[in-house]
Amino acid sequence: MPSSIAPEDAALALLEGHFQAMPPVAALQMRIEDFDGRCLALAAPLAAHVNDKGCAFGGSLASLMTLAAWGLVTLRLARAGLAADVFVADSQVRFHAPLFADLRARASLADETEWDGFLLRLRERGRAGLHVDADVTLPDGALATSGRLRYVAVAKG
Repeated sequence: MPSSIAPEDAALALLEGHFQAMPPVAALQMRIEDFDGRCLALAAPLAAHVNDKGCAFGGSLASLMTLAAWGLVTLRLARAGLAADVFVADSQVRFHAPLFADLRARASLADETEWDGFLLRLRERGRAGLHVDADVTLPDGALATSGRLRYVAVAKG
């Protein structure tokens, strides 16, 4: 992990363990690049995701964004001390331009002000949902792919 991520962070270590325990996810060869508390960034090498045109496979772009968004919600719940299963409920993905470089997906809440209400609903009802925005950028910072995903958390026990 990069130096910007504290290796003693138990939530990040748990997330990394989740990623490695899922064979299709482990095959993506991705790594946690950064987490600042509000945004999670994942990275993966183009060589593991190249399509017949020499650019990143669209399914890989969508998968990396989905995992970044899932990881963000999972991390934030762990840091809030809540045990819950997190599921993707819906996603809308838009492909803007081909990516001929390594993949870097970022995810953040679509509306940060919804987090407290999400936690309250999860505590009170045992289930809550919220939207996450994710993207993959080109080396110049322009969008390769963007998405809005809805996640549902279901309290454990």
